[in-house]
Amino acid sequence: MSEKKVGRDVLEKHLASTLDINRFRDYCPNGLQVEGREQIHYVVSGVTASLALIEAALEKGADTLLVHHGYFWKGEDPRVVGHRQKRLKMLLENNINLFAYHLPLDAHPVLGNNAQLGERLGLKAEGRFGEQDLGWLGVTTGEIHTVRDLAGVVERVLGRVPLVIGNPEQQVGKIGWCTGAAQNALADAITAGAHVYLSGEISEQTVHLARESQVAYIACGHHATERYGVQALGQHMENQFGIRHEFVDVPNPV
Repeated sequence: MSEKKVGRDVLEKHLASTLDINRFRDYCPNGLQVEGREQIHYVVSGVTASLALIEAALEKGADTLLVHHGYFWKGEDPRVVGHRQKRLKMLLENNINLFAYHLPLDAHPVLGNNAQLGERLGLKAEGRFGEQDLGWLGVTTGEIHTVRDLAGVVERVLGRVPLVIGNPEQQVGKIGWCTGAAQNALADAITAGAHVYLSGEISEQTVHLARESQVAYIACGHHATERYGVQALGQHMENQFGIRHEFVDVPNPV
């Protein structure tokens, strides 16, 4: 049985429409970042387009990479030297496509990082908050009642112990969440009425705001909270076009 393929341009247009990429003001280009083979049959997804992920895709024989964290970020050194040269050289020499979706993948109501994390943790969304409506606000389901309960679910699902700021016995009430480096959205979550806020990262000043507002903060890891959007998007591509998809998790403690 022959492998199914999809044209690179067809796939790019489909993803742009699915994720509504033009709606977002982002820090990097969303979509095709490095052009490779015109016909795509095997996609490897991962959180970040690191050298380790590129090497894994190459070893597996993939022709396309799908990531959340790609290249060409605003404000970074634009020179093609050092680690950037090594990454781009490997992609170009092996004719591998690189697709990257940042904020559009955080925000998608079904395939996005926030939607996928919420589903795994037992969180039911009731609204959005913050800049570009990236933050999600809702309630817990099942047997999650306290901050301790929620931290336990995080540890079990994400495979890591979260950092908890606040009273572990506090009732969860309304919970706000936003994956990745969304610690600066804590103030917006407080304004939206959250009693608990869950994110990937935490900063020094975030601790003080959480304590003073009495809004418990659960920091679960940037990488850990953003592993699920690319998996869902890759599975969507497989279902839509019949191409092969595989997620590769390059461990990251942050």
